[in-house]
Amino acid sequence: MADVRFECLGDQLSFGARAFGVTRDALENADTCKQIAQVFEDVGMIVFVDVDQDDELQVAISTIFGELKDHPVAGLKRVDGDRFPGVIEIDSPAGSGGVVSVGGQQLSHWLPWHFDHCYNDELNRAGVLRAKSIVPEGGITGFIDGIALYQAFPDDLRLALEGRDLLYRLDVQYDDMRFGRPVDLEVIRQKPTPEGFADMCRHMPRALHPAIWQRPSGEKVLHISPWMALGIAGDETPKGDALLEQTCQLINQLAGDLCYRHTWQGDEMIIWDNWRMLHSVSGHDPAWGRTMIRTTIKGDYGLGRFETAGQGDALLSETTV
Repeated sequence: MADVRFECLGDQLSFGARAFGVTRDALENADTCKQIAQVFEDVGMIVFVDVDQDDELQVAISTIFGELKDHPVAGLKRVDGDRFPGVIEIDSPAGSGGVVSVGGQQLSHWLPWHFDHCYNDELNRAGVLRAKSIVPEGGITGFIDGIALYQAFPDDLRLALEGRDLLYRLDVQYDDMRFGRPVDLEVIRQKPTPEGFADMCRHMPRALHPAIWQRPSGEKVLHISPWMALGIAGDETPKGDALLEQTCQLINQLAGDLCYRHTWQGDEMIIWDNWRMLHSVSGHDPAWGRTMIRTTIKGDYGLGRFETAGQGDALLSETTV
């Protein structure tokens, strides 16, 4: 077997691993690929350290975990659709995007805790990310494990959330964030969107996903995206909203002790389990720009659905963000 080794992501963390020695040659070994896939299943995310920064290796790593899924938003830049289907470039030039103030600091490209595609009935299996260009400070990606969150939640909240589905709809504007909004968040500039985007989003069917679900291996996962959450299905009442707000603010509070914050270097890739993990982005000084390269792994845990019949990804493919 190729010389690939792993170490814990952090002594205080119950999830995550760092992987060393992952090369294209190493991935020619089927047993090595199986080992990497099993570590991912066990710990929820892997930071691949000291890896070549090329699209071929990112695709090779990604396809260990399943078939690539093209991003549903047509307007995102594709690296090379013919050679590398599903590889997208997320370019954030200096001065672009929405701007917020958090803790008195102005930040662009800030993102609250969320899981990907919560607004869809199908959840992709995972995401793989690497930095093509980084900022001098900030731009940190945070990760929280839903298993650890479930275990850290008080019994009364877990009981109140058990068996509940949450409602989500695509909405990228910070001002529309209903639950878990940081108390010191101030919107300086709204996120730019193309004409007709907001109206399209309003006409998308709402998606439902369980607040808590159980993995085949037995662990329960608290899986709630404060970003884009609309309420608790069947309980869109002041009482239900208060429960969801309490839950989302507790996620924010627990993040201080439970999350892993990744400061990007130029020689890494990260994969995270979208069925299990939440992630966030700290944002950075609006004067700086950065570029990330992402692949998305197909899959579905089979627990999401639309409230009414709808098209989901098909609607998104008709517009840009």
